[in-house]
Amino acid sequence: MFTGIVSDIGTITSSDKRGDLRLIISCDYDMANVALGASIACSGVCLTVVDKGTDKAGKGWFAVDVSGETVNRTAPGIWQEGKPLNLERALKLGDELGGHIVTGHVDGIGRVSGIAEDGDSRRVAFTVQADIAPFIAAKGSVTIDGVSLTVNEVKDDGPEAHFTINLIPHTWEVTTLGALTLGQSVNIEIDVLARYLGRLKERFTVI
Repeated sequence: MFTGIVSDIGTITSSDKRGDLRLIISCDYDMANVALGASIACSGVCLTVVDKGTDKAGKGWFAVDVSGETVNRTAPGIWQEGKPLNLERALKLGDELGGHIVTGHVDGIGRVSGIAEDGDSRRVAFTVQADIAPFIAAKGSVTIDGVSLTVNEVKDDGPEAHFTINLIPHTWEVTTLGALTLGQSVNIEIDVLARYLGRLKERFTVI
């Protein structure tokens, strides 16, 4: 489990296609405190540390394997060498829950459809397809590339939905969201409560 509060920005320094995709990710974590087998959310995707170390300059790194299923279900181009990733280590019992409960399982892909200044913040609009559109609610929580955010408003447009969020200067500066561009694809995780309510509705409709 995670909270959607980014604690570092990592960079993919190596992307090697084997049976799965093996990534080496450079980061500022103290790797002595990261166990093999630990879970780290990488731009909203829960991945397992399979190797780790420190380079000659003292910079930490860890390796993860990304399955073909994960590649197919996440934003195109996200796993390329040189790409920055929002990182968050798994929640520990007793940690402060600063965002909301995040599982690290991507529900769908969104597209940036607008970016505008709003005071000192930025108002960013996203478009999502029919599969996750019903689960986006005004004043509800959503995770975008691993960042916990609050939905401002939602407008339906046929099967699609358009929603907006506000990025305060801090979030703009300390996450990869500060580099968003029009048309860019992002990983979307809906609120876990919405996911279960959707399943309950589906099940009782069948019965």
